[in-house]
Amino acid sequence: ILFENISTISFPVGGRHYSAAAQTQLRDILSTQLAGIKEAGTFKAERIITSSQSTQITVQGSDQRILNFCANNYLGLANNPEIVKYSQELLEQYGAGLSSVRFICGTQYIHKQLERKIAQFHGREDTILYASCFDANAGIFEAILTPEDAVFSDELNHASIIDGIRLCKAKKQRYKHRDLGDLEQQLKASDARLKLIATDGVFSMDGNIAPLARIVELAKKYNALVFVDECHATGFFGSTGRGTEEYVNVMGEVDIINSTLGKALGGASGGYTTGPTELISFLRQKSRPYLFSNTLPPAVVAVGLKVMDMLLESSELTQRVQSNTERFRKAMTKAGFTIAGENHPICPVMLGDARLASKFADEMLTRGIYVIGFSYPVVPQGKARIRVQISAAHTEAEIDRAIAAFIEVGRSLKVIQ
Repeated sequence: ILFENISTISFPVGGRHYSAAAQTQLRDILSTQLAGIKEAGTFKAERIITSSQSTQITVQGSDQRILNFCANNYLGLANNPEIVKYSQELLEQYGAGLSSVRFICGTQYIHKQLERKIAQFHGREDTILYASCFDANAGIFEAILTPEDAVFSDELNHASIIDGIRLCKAKKQRYKHRDLGDLEQQLKASDARLKLIATDGVFSMDGNIAPLARIVELAKKYNALVFVDECHATGFFGSTGRGTEEYVNVMGEVDIINSTLGKALGGASGGYTTGPTELISFLRQKSRPYLFSNTLPPAVVAVGLKVMDMLLESSELTQRVQSNTERFRKAMTKAGFTIAGENHPICPVMLGDARLASKFADEMLTRGIYVIGFSYPVVPQGKARIRVQISAAHTEAEIDRAIAAFIEVGRSLKVIQ
């Protein structure tokens, strides 16, 4: 085909070439639902960041730098110069991407290297990489569980665990949040071939921790497997950042760990499952998100490799985020605020009222502190809060500035005296 007269060719403009009646119907239905979301006050607007992710950022519409206390950037590595430089080097060496899934022609040496290092970090036999931990959670339950099996899931588990469990054919049972009595009753009554207990290690809305030591005890008593999602723990929780099992002193006793490279470990993308060799080999054969998604691009793999090297070499950043967390929690509690959670960098400042949480966050932003208010249906009715997330990269002065702003706003809004 010759394109000599390309200027005369007609192309769709603004996406308006469509089946008019069907799309009009779709637009009307979605517009009504969007109006309902806005009316309920739960519409999620996206603030445009014009800088790299960091403890200090700039946003569209303002040249003022604001302190960021709402990112999952727990180790402060999202814009670390050493990591960025190594990522650029591997981008040059290995290219932009593989244009393939792993089992066809999408596996490079660096992918296997990262999988080995993650396994070493967790003290496991092997690891399999995914595009995200959402994919890792979507890919495991369907692959390994059959109608003869049963999965027992904490009722407040992350959406990706819930969705992953929905895909499998096992008997699905939910136990009350962190309720070991309820879990034991269900385990005791089950005659399933395989029993799998699934829990978050740290629950991201409340910053509270799974009672993992007792879960492991119950698993041994009733011959069950333990699966833990460690997205809000890997790299920074526990004395050396090995996560919840280290924090509660059951290192090596969790059967399957899923986690992410997209939070503390550089903040880019990627997820993984780490555990027994046979499990990882089986997932390479049967896990659909792994089999049917492109492999992680080299620049992202580079981030994971460099962060793993840093964590295997030193726990300094882990200890820093823990000391920063203690500083914030102690001062806020002393000031009269109620801080939920358990010694975790997720520090929910409990306010109760949804409108108060929204107003509080707005007032904080006018003082150069970026935090987000959460209310129903993201959290239970009457449990609205400001979720603060502490980073190793926050200086003591920045933490103290945030505390001072909380106290000032808290007094003005009659939250504290």
